[in-house]
Amino acid sequence: MFSLNVPLPPPVERLAGDLQPKLSGYDRVRDRHTLVCKRFGVSAVTAADDPPPRPAALDRIRDRLRPLLAPVDPFAVAVTGVGAFETPASGSDPVVYLAVESDALLRLHRRLCVEYGAIEGIEGEAYVPHVTLARGGSPAAASRLVDAGVEFDPIRWRVHALDLYDPKFREVAATIEL
Repeated sequence: MFSLNVPLPPPVERLAGDLQPKLSGYDRVRDRHTLVCKRFGVSAVTAADDPPPRPAALDRIRDRLRPLLAPVDPFAVAVTGVGAFETPASGSDPVVYLAVESDALLRLHRRLCVEYGAIEGIEGEAYVPHVTLARGGSPAAASRLVDAGVEFDPIRWRVHALDLYDPKFREVAATIEL
């Protein structure tokens, strides 16, 4: 499953690294951080029931996205705090994350869901922009971290491009400029 991600600036990566020592009680602490705008299932890249080879799938997604993203202007995003999903739609719980605020990102996500459909439980109305820090472990540990009110100045930046991420190879497969 490909995803369309917002590139993270170095200050967000530094903040995630600074918080890592506070995440020692979790089953999985992320060393790679992403801000997902939209995920693309197999149906997003197939014309029939048989999925195309990976390079062709990437080409199809990129070709369909370009006209959808052409009218999108660069937009503002901000990391504003630390939050937790006590019971996420999938995977181990809890999930501790950096909270993200961006009306423009929410609008773009909704527009892409109209075109590609929403993945139930995590997209559409359920979509919460965030950067996952860790998952699994004690709900009490998540509450302590969130309730501790980790303080930092909001990290604000403008998004000028979006990355198509290929999870099979764990890398950016294409970048689309806004």
